[in-house]
Amino acid sequence: MKLSWGYKIMFVYIAFVAGMGFLVFKASSQKFDLVTKDYYDQELKYQQVIDQAANSSRLSAPVTIERNEGELKISFPDEMKNKKKLVDFYLYYAADAKKDFRKSFELNENELVQALPVGMKGMYELKLSWEAKGVKYYFEQKLFF
Repeated sequence: MKLSWGYKIMFVYIAFVAGMGFLVFKASSQKFDLVTKDYYDQELKYQQVIDQAANSSRLSAPVTIERNEGELKISFPDEMKNKKKLVDFYLYYAADAKKDFRKSFELNENELVQALPVGMKGMYELKLSWEAKGVKYYFEQKLFF
């Protein structure tokens, strides 16, 4: 039995409407989080982050990150030795704000060893900012656990 062109158009239309309905359902059930709660205020202050990143790029060596079992070892360049540093350590997980991890430290050493929470899996972005002798620095790197 051959279908007439009217039935074919009707089937295509029904498939299109069902596909659109499925896409609307998936889009409405998608969870999304802003980077921070005060995203717009942070965006206005982003020039400061650019300046801090420029300060860290002028150092003799970059910050080095070593991943060991369940911990991160962060080594600062030699010119940061024996300087008091206020360090803000932030692991940002884009897919879920509940998995973000933030700590602040006051260091005199040149290395920071941070134990990581159990069950960290996925792509994180390490955002490391510190201040030494009144100069602010910023470093970021993507890490996959």
